[in-house]
Amino acid sequence: MLPEIARIAEIAAGAKPLPFRVGFPQGRNRELTFYQYHGPISGAIFRSWGEHMPEYVAQSQWSSRFAFLMAAIGSAVGLGNIWRFPYLAGENGGSAFLLIYVAATLAMAMPVLIAELALGRMGGGSPIGSLRHIVRENCSSRFWELIGILATICAFLVLSYYCVIGGWTLRYVYLAIGGSFAQIGNAGSYAMFTDFMADPMAMISWHLGYMLLNVVIALGGLRKGIEKTVVVLMPLLFVLLFAMVIYGATMPGFATAVDFLFTPDFSKLTPFAVLSAIGQSFFALSVGLGSMIIYGAYLDKGANIPGCAVIITGADVLVALLSGLAIFPLVFSFALEPSSGPGLLFITLPIAFGQMSGGALTGAGFFLLVSVAALTSSISLLEVVVTRLEERFGMTRSVAAWLVGGVAWALGLVSLLSFNVWSGVYPLAWLGMMKTSSIFAVLDFFCLNLLIPVTALLICLYMGWVLAKGTIRDALGFGGEASFRSWRFCLRFVAPLGIISILAVALLS
Repeated sequence: MLPEIARIAEIAAGAKPLPFRVGFPQGRNRELTFYQYHGPISGAIFRSWGEHMPEYVAQSQWSSRFAFLMAAIGSAVGLGNIWRFPYLAGENGGSAFLLIYVAATLAMAMPVLIAELALGRMGGGSPIGSLRHIVRENCSSRFWELIGILATICAFLVLSYYCVIGGWTLRYVYLAIGGSFAQIGNAGSYAMFTDFMADPMAMISWHLGYMLLNVVIALGGLRKGIEKTVVVLMPLLFVLLFAMVIYGATMPGFATAVDFLFTPDFSKLTPFAVLSAIGQSFFALSVGLGSMIIYGAYLDKGANIPGCAVIITGADVLVALLSGLAIFPLVFSFALEPSSGPGLLFITLPIAFGQMSGGALTGAGFFLLVSVAALTSSISLLEVVVTRLEERFGMTRSVAAWLVGGVAWALGLVSLLSFNVWSGVYPLAWLGMMKTSSIFAVLDFFCLNLLIPVTALLICLYMGWVLAKGTIRDALGFGGEASFRSWRFCLRFVAPLGIISILAVALLS
């Protein structure tokens, strides 16, 4: 039908052909011709074409494989690698926990990562746009478009409160440079953190500063924004991390830290520890958030998705292990209690930095590392929603970036105020659930333990059971039939088992 419509437009009233390059699913770009014509037939032409065309013209692609890997690794590497994994490993059997974690990552989380990257490249758009294209092209039920919708909602919600914590990391860079950690003790460090939490205006200011960083990067788009940022920040992160590990190796607590992290203790490998390892494997790779779908959409057709996924997974695990070797030598050298989460980063470690020579420089370097890890994750979440507004409503990138950043910042205020003004508000207490959980805690639980696993499970079901095997094989580019079959088996059976276990524990708790 398209050639006939084009011919009508060409004949009518001196129409002029305008060649455009249009993006189709699976990266198949085709030359089409739009006809510049102003008259009563133009609306009919474009309405007729709308059924056959994707929602937006083809977007940019990564300038290099290195740029893509830095962005994807940056999206995967976040605060969970630094403040959660090392403590989980130490408390749950050391290398025994590590073996379970690596096995779960390879057999459960990485197959979902490969599937997300493939969905992005097949669809060529945001999570919502990509799933819509793929579903229509393969005549699937529109139910599966829910994958893109859930991923986008989750990315936006996580972005709103993740940027609150990102603001904390920036503030602690400032405090370290200013020498605020000097000779600080446990009580002083605790007071410094809690006083900051009790000051809504200070928290709002740092939250705003961190969100502005994300928006400014997003304004540059793929090449001038995200790429230029990650190709500098991710190598910097690894340099800082290796420097911290080398410094930690000179500390008297290094041997204790190695023992804490790596000595196998299978008596601690309880069912709960196994589930913790499985849960961490999914959270660490950022699956279910849509960020890997949007980054996959920028991949060229010749990119080897499984090979890239192996590198991303390996780098993510490496950062988690090195973080433990950077952090816990400091903790044990100064006879501090190992912990996880914000308490480890913002209370325990400043004490160690305050007691060491050169602690201001070391502390500033460490919190800069943490800030980089947070920033490279949050910009990928922002990109998910910005791209959707561009393709759906035709917004310019600047309008979309400022709009998403502004609304996410405003929504983040709800989480931020739950640490002070609304600290006594427990939104689910009236239901008899999570009776002492703040707004921030409820939102975090809802996203990490429900939305993300459900999205990941739907990806497994759609890619593993609904899409035709040939379609998936062509999209992935596996080197051999055996490796493709192994991946598909894990996606169909092993990964769903892990995800369902996470959901069951979350719902029962």
